[in-house]
Amino acid sequence: MNSPGHPAPPVDKAPDPAAATPEAPSADMPPAKRSGMLRSTAVFTAMTFLSRIAGYLRDWLQATMFGAGPAVSAFVVAYRIPNYLRRIFAEGSFSSAFVPVLTEMRERGDKQALQDFMDHVAGALLAAVIVISGIGMLAAPWIAKLFLLFASPDAGTVPLAAEMLRITFPYLTFISMTALAGAALNSFRHFGLPAFAPILHNLALIAAMLLLAKHLKVPEMALAWGVLAAGILQMLLLWPALGRLGIRPRFRFNFRHEGVRRVFKLMLPTVFSSSVAQVNVLVGTMFASLLVPAAQSWLYYSDRLTEMPLGLFGVAIGTVILPQLSRHHAQDDEAGYSKSLDWGLRMVLLLGLPAAVGLALLAEPLTVSLFRYGEFTSQDSQMVGYALTAMCIGVPAFMLSKVLLSAFYSRKDTKTPMKAAVWTVVCNVILIVALVTPMWKMGLPYAHTGIAAATAIAGTFNAVLLWRWLRRDGIYQPEPGWGRWLLRLALALVVMGVVVVGLREWIGDWTVMRASHRWAWLLIVIAAGGAAYGATLLLAGVRPRHLRH
Repeated sequence: MNSPGHPAPPVDKAPDPAAATPEAPSADMPPAKRSGMLRSTAVFTAMTFLSRIAGYLRDWLQATMFGAGPAVSAFVVAYRIPNYLRRIFAEGSFSSAFVPVLTEMRERGDKQALQDFMDHVAGALLAAVIVISGIGMLAAPWIAKLFLLFASPDAGTVPLAAEMLRITFPYLTFISMTALAGAALNSFRHFGLPAFAPILHNLALIAAMLLLAKHLKVPEMALAWGVLAAGILQMLLLWPALGRLGIRPRFRFNFRHEGVRRVFKLMLPTVFSSSVAQVNVLVGTMFASLLVPAAQSWLYYSDRLTEMPLGLFGVAIGTVILPQLSRHHAQDDEAGYSKSLDWGLRMVLLLGLPAAVGLALLAEPLTVSLFRYGEFTSQDSQMVGYALTAMCIGVPAFMLSKVLLSAFYSRKDTKTPMKAAVWTVVCNVILIVALVTPMWKMGLPYAHTGIAAATAIAGTFNAVLLWRWLRRDGIYQPEPGWGRWLLRLALALVVMGVVVVGLREWIGDWTVMRASHRWAWLLIVIAAGGAAYGATLLLAGVRPRHLRH
């Protein structure tokens, strides 16, 4: 599934995000003055947590106002397609190619060449996304038909999705400019403001639902307008920050510029590799149109729940570690490179495994507490819970892939991840056909869980391939103590699981509770499970110093 839908850049605590004149750290700054990766990741996680809270408020409002009907499914299609392209021209493929080249140029210390590079890359990116957005708007009816290939004509989903696509496609232009600014700020180790930007995305959608929906013939159209407004607001937030660093681009349109050619050459193979989860989401979207009209909405809401750990930890660590790995590679420090990667993998498992187990064990309480209001029925809650349970299989793998991809991209190796991505998509299609077809023919109402399970297993396959190839080529050498580390994590997960299951069963039926009681008990169970996990790790000998890079 989506790797989850609106990944956000990381945050660093050093400069205040609202500061008027943040100081760009130079390449020769003493290591003692540079922010550590753990602190950068921690601050990023805190900022992303605020974004996810706003995101769940948005999801709750959407579920309450619109439920999971055909119009919401039309929006899911209209949102996922430009969102997939955003992964190519924004945070995913573009950033993975842009950051290593920008870091290398910063290491040289030639400010004039750096500014020239920014000018031409910005111009080329803007021209590309404007053309693609225009084509997408013109071809919206055919695109909607393709991704709703099996949808019933009586539902009216296809024409509505096409109309929404004409609104959401221009979002690609604004969010790509936002991503350029965010990647540049991250490369200069200014993480705060880019991490705050996704909060505006959620607030824009909330405002659109509250203020615009009641004035539209189809209220769900407000979601599409909210997406467009979100792209504009995020660009207006980040673009001035480049001026304060002295690198605001002056758009120059020359696709033959050396820097542009280098970035696009690196970027092309990453189209699949950096967005393999989004490709799998689009494949799942097509197959979901074969099922009941609400299937796409059920998968969308389950996907949104898995985005919490992925955004908080996986994207955080992957984004923070990319400039660090690029710097080690530029300095030919292979030992430091391998140690940084090892730290990233350990942190992902430390945080990703309990997140996956917690989501699986609390699938029903989560979906009932978050979405069971208004137009969102008890059946909708149950079906989202089924999909979430299946999707949890792949959560640690999705997070590991973020770090493993950074290892390849920092070395300007984009072809190897592309090979893994191709095999992963093939694996996903085969699994969807194998799992969903018999469930669909038997008329099972939860056939959509086969799509979720297939995407999760394919994501695991992707992470295994990437890790295996890093080890095969000698790029990554695990540090001592991995066996003990995994044993401690396993012990802590068992204790956490016992506590969570025990409390869940003792509490009883969540569907009959009042909303305030649901939330209170949910927070208590999450806190108890987290405390049990942390306490077990402490008793097993894990100390804060073990988490530092």
